[in-house]
Amino acid sequence: MLEDSQLITRETDPFRKGRSLCRITEPLIIFYEAVMRREWTRLERGDTAGAWRNSQPTFVFAPDDPGRPRRVLSLGEAKWDKVMTLGRLERLRRARDLLAVKGYDTTATRLTCYSGAGFDPELSDVARNDVGVQLIGLDALYG
Repeated sequence: MLEDSQLITRETDPFRKGRSLCRITEPLIIFYEAVMRREWTRLERGDTAGAWRNSQPTFVFAPDDPGRPRRVLSLGEAKWDKVMTLGRLERLRRARDLLAVKGYDTTATRLTCYSGAGFDPELSDVARNDVGVQLIGLDALYG
């Protein structure tokens, strides 16, 4: 059923003859497994700071480059059922600026908005003219 729904794919295991591997193809499930699941207990208890403290090293940052500030590759926000607005982008810009003040290298940080409901025209206009802003909708996730 999961294969028929295209949530997973089955691939031949290159190291074990006659065996196959399952790979998750649904982006929301991948995000859940990579980020949310490990910290679910803390999140349910309202310990968002603790969840972030534990998760922080595993995403957003580029690999260490000794002697240089850590680079923040991307900052993003995801909304499944809400149209993303310019206000969401402004929040990401403030977060990027705060990270820069804390000593992180944000010169090439990409600001990314993910939405299942789309993007308002004002935000879309900004993204068309700014290579540092990326909008990811359902067409990009499932296309």
